[in-house]
Amino acid sequence: MAKNILLILGHPSENSFCNALLDAYRKGVESAGANTQTIYISKLHFDVNLADGYKTGEAMQLEEDLRTAQQQIQWADHVVMAYPNWWGFMPALAKGFIDRVLLPGFAFKHQSGKVFPEKLLKGKSMRLLVTMDTPKWWFYLIYRASQYQILKSIVFGYVGFDPIRFSTFGFIRKSTEKLRNSWLKKVEQSGRQFK
Repeated sequence: MAKNILLILGHPSENSFCNALLDAYRKGVESAGANTQTIYISKLHFDVNLADGYKTGEAMQLEEDLRTAQQQIQWADHVVMAYPNWWGFMPALAKGFIDRVLLPGFAFKHQSGKVFPEKLLKGKSMRLLVTMDTPKWWFYLIYRASQYQILKSIVFGYVGFDPIRFSTFGFIRKSTEKLRNSWLKKVEQSGRQFK
């Protein structure tokens, strides 16, 4: 049975290396027989601000584009998101998308008498493709890839994604065309293996 792969571009521009990485992954998974859908967050119409959080229930009043995004996440067996590391995290647009989409009742459900919620997105895996202008060794050695720990434990793992894998590409500003092409080939190969 063919796998369903959801690709999400978290970079505000489609004219980015993040989009090239996503295209390479798509090429790999489609060559292996997978079904794909793509979300370009920058094309969606929604308010990135969660406003009052979950206090008033307004968070549950989703714009049509976000309702569709939730349906696509439910459809997917594997989610791949590409975004740049800006100021230590993803762009505000991508973070706002997560804030607005991974809602209680959809992504998790609080359980009476229990500290941790039920994970409603169990059974799905994830790959994050992250570009940065920080040298890769510096990101891991000095910053200890803290962003990845947050995403793995507090965000995507919290709602059930497992396993969650990361591919780091840096630093972009100093990369050559040859190096970028080697990265694209590596990502395409990951796609063929559904990783």
